[in-house]
Amino acid sequence: MEKIPVYFMPGLAASTSIFERIDLPKDQFEMYLLEWIIPHPKESIKEYVTRLSKNIEHENPVLIGVSFGGVIVQEMAKVISVQKTIIISSVKSNKEFPRRLKIAKTTKVYKLLPTGLVQNVEALSKFAYGDTVKQRLKLYDRYLCVRDKCYLDWAIETIILWDRTEVDSTVIHIHGDADDVFPIKYIQDCTVVKGGTHIMILNKFKWFNENLPKIILNNS
Repeated sequence: MEKIPVYFMPGLAASTSIFERIDLPKDQFEMYLLEWIIPHPKESIKEYVTRLSKNIEHENPVLIGVSFGGVIVQEMAKVISVQKTIIISSVKSNKEFPRRLKIAKTTKVYKLLPTGLVQNVEALSKFAYGDTVKQRLKLYDRYLCVRDKCYLDWAIETIILWDRTEVDSTVIHIHGDADDVFPIKYIQDCTVVKGGTHIMILNKFKWFNENLPKIILNNS
């Protein structure tokens, strides 16, 4: 049996190490990890995904994207042929955005975000109070690898200004009911993971290892 190529795209600024606990049966699947590339100035999302898709070496792959990576793989599926598009902790159109993202678009407040701070998580940790914040910063330091200010400014603007209003009905959406970035109340037609947060790819990996093979193979 020919193995199915599965390409994984991490979330905004995240490294591919967020997939380190995902383990698909090696006799059926080949896993490939897509890394973020630095955008060109004023690059459109279509231009960006066209460049990124040059790193895909197979015809008709399965694309899996987390959070902003979910937006990227949906756009990528418009420029290359894919077998399946699966998004995790993400959105299928800007109609699924929470109110704060819609407000950010209207007010352009995102332009004021101090993205330069993300380049130095250590400096941020000095201002951290409480175990939860420190734990989160530890996660950021481990899993956020793209600290380039041009990339961060581009990525934040690109997600907020994402203009997709029509949902692609072929997209498979997996979402946690405790996601605080994209709350479940705004999300339609998805497979719900009970207790899943925005980072459930890390802490619900057993669910994914058990269910992803079935989801990929279903009607493949």
